[in-house]
Amino acid sequence: MRHRELIERQWVLIREPRSIGLLILASIPLMVLSSLFTLLILSLVSSISFEEFGLNASSISISINLFHVVGIFLLLLIHEFIHLSLIPSFIKSEKTFFGINPCYGFVYSEELISKNRYIIITLAPFVIISVILPVIGGLMGLLNPFAKFLILFNAMASSVDILNFILVAKQTPSKSYLTSNGQYTFWTSKSATKPDCR
Repeated sequence: MRHRELIERQWVLIREPRSIGLLILASIPLMVLSSLFTLLILSLVSSISFEEFGLNASSISISINLFHVVGIFLLLLIHEFIHLSLIPSFIKSEKTFFGINPCYGFVYSEELISKNRYIIITLAPFVIISVILPVIGGLMGLLNPFAKFLILFNAMASSVDILNFILVAKQTPSKSYLTSNGQYTFWTSKSATKPDCR
């Protein structure tokens, strides 16, 4: 088994939640913070109010149509494709996978990735969609209520990515490689001989 091979080759297992449910639960505080940060950015470049999202003091009104469903699905695709496109040689890789299920999207790779590249891959969708995009969209006057919702939704969805960033940043040295094996993430020293992890 690859898990055993990684352990035998002295790869170190990162301490992280062992199920997607626990991962999402642990990321809830970050979901709040990332949403507030993106709301702050939106408020600086465009007017924003609860009424735009169907919320007011006396009632909640939410309408969902096919356009909204397609928009959210496309957002998930774009979010995951940003992750995917930053993985080295992802087109040729036989160890990298991309998918969408009814609850979430995912990119999975068993390639060896440097810590710096891993951090960029992890944070890029949040930075691009929920930090840079609202600034550009606001300056160009392109932020309608649904665009703001998608930007905010991406910030919330990025909380798991931000948690992964924190776990990797705290538990691994600056010069290290990372790889995934199922739901587990491992790291090894960059100064060590590159292992053959087929």
